[in-house]
Amino acid sequence: MSGLVFLIPIALLMGLTGLLAFIWAVRSGQFDDPEGAAVRILISSDEPLLDTQPATKAGRASFPD
Repeated sequence: MSGLVFLIPIALLMGLTGLLAFIWAVRSGQFDDPEGAAVRILISSDEPLLDTQPATKAGRASFPD
């Protein structure tokens, strides 16, 4: 039981620290655009970066759909 005298204040302090970190993140704009990066990766450019069909020794490889 005497251990709880130390553990409860430590747990409360850790919880308060987490809450303050979350409030700071919200106020500093960390969560302003949560979907921007996910959508930005899907936007295709005019030129493909990689060849869509890898070449083999016999020619083009065919993949089943």
